[in-house]
Amino acid sequence: MYRRLPGEEPRPAHSSVVATAEEIRNDGRRDQRVTLVLRTAKLIADRAEFLCLVRDVSATGVKLQLFHALPPAKSLFLEMDDGEKYQIEHIWTNGDFAGFRFPLKINLHRMIANPERKFPRRQLRLRVPLQGFMRFNSSEAPIEFENISQQGARIKCDRLLAIEQRVTLDVEKFPPIVAKIRWRERPFYGLVFEQTFRYEELANRLFPDGIERSETRSV
Repeated sequence: MYRRLPGEEPRPAHSSVVATAEEIRNDGRRDQRVTLVLRTAKLIADRAEFLCLVRDVSATGVKLQLFHALPPAKSLFLEMDDGEKYQIEHIWTNGDFAGFRFPLKINLHRMIANPERKFPRRQLRLRVPLQGFMRFNSSEAPIEFENISQQGARIKCDRLLAIEQRVTLDVEKFPPIVAKIRWRERPFYGLVFEQTFRYEELANRLFPDGIERSETRSV
């Protein structure tokens, strides 16, 4: 799901905060820079969406690990896996890492701990312009993706499909995806994949060109 640095111990899935929320509140130095490991997030560049990882963050800026070249955009937002969204401005890029600043100082404790969150985190959903075909029984039909995550997708299809019906998706850049229909609101359907994509795998399949490994700094 991510590449460990030499000598780095394996980390659990989802976010792992080196400093606890209590330490952040009680230690002013920790409040200046908090290191996060494997906090999943979504980078929104104008209307395009990309997967990324938050590597460290402070009240004034954040360092992201990207799986793609940062596109030119008039506006940039960082959406966390709990739905919180923050405006950001690009400062520097070095390989697959990039630094951004927050135009307005954020509530750091809320961003990394979010103690008032009522619902568990769910897989990030990306709105992507994917099209393909869906095979079922001895038929097939064209589909358009509304969004996709590691575990499933929301698609648009004109055909009538049954709940729990097993289908196979043929989509460019992806191997055949076997899924089941979980809900329907014609012409939209919710699918759950039989095999979950790893986070980095999904990012690389959506954007196979990967990172332009260069060093840049915004003025």
